[in-house]
Amino acid sequence: MTKWLLRAMTELSSRKWISKLTGKFAESSASRMLIPRFAKIYGINVNEAEKELSQYATLNEFFTRRLKPDARHIHGSESALVSPVDALITGAGVITKGSILNVKGQNYTINELLNGSPRTTNYMDGYYYVLYLSPTDYHRIHMPVSGQIVERELIPGKVYPVNNFGLQHMKRVLSRNERLVTYIKHDAGEAAVVKVGAMNVSSIQYVLPLRERMNRGDELAYFRFGSTVVLLTEDDSFVPRDDLQPGTKVRMGERLGELVER
Repeated sequence: MTKWLLRAMTELSSRKWISKLTGKFAESSASRMLIPRFAKIYGINVNEAEKELSQYATLNEFFTRRLKPDARHIHGSESALVSPVDALITGAGVITKGSILNVKGQNYTINELLNGSPRTTNYMDGYYYVLYLSPTDYHRIHMPVSGQIVERELIPGKVYPVNNFGLQHMKRVLSRNERLVTYIKHDAGEAAVVKVGAMNVSSIQYVLPLRERMNRGDELAYFRFGSTVVLLTEDDSFVPRDDLQPGTKVRMGERLGELVER
């Protein structure tokens, strides 16, 4: 009964107009007073932030903050695939005949995740990471590899929560929520960065100006609240670290594994 009620409440609260109202307040000057409280509740390391708390005009500006230049280290190996975000790994593994298996007990297909894109065929037997960003985390998304942006796609959808409850008890939220997909051509093949919107996220934004050629660690986009990135690598192009399992925290720029030229 309790699970059913929570699911029903989540369904009601996942409407875009509620998310937009929340986003509008977070962008207002009235939200500024909540910044110190927000930082304290979520245990955010404010010493890493680019600016002092008093210099942020709105809660959203603080939430999408940049970090000081030396706050993250980008792994130096040219063959490394790095984490695009600070996140908790909630799923990882080999893609099996186009299916991502057992992400919090649910299966997904690459076809539905990528909305039937012709590029789906590149990832039928590749590798995936599901990277969850909590409100505590740094919310800018960076390039996992150096390469050419060959396509960007906005996939409309819902704004269900992508936290532990949402992934376990809502029906395949990663493929039902709004998604912004970036396809990157690199020396070993192709990778897809799937940015998944979530409840209370007013939008996912690309960093402007848009560039077609970008380097590992460059700013790609940002979330306006906690959300998830699904990182996909093309078939036979990637060897993962064997010590990264679901439940592991990673930081932006940390090596996830090695790209393999075919």
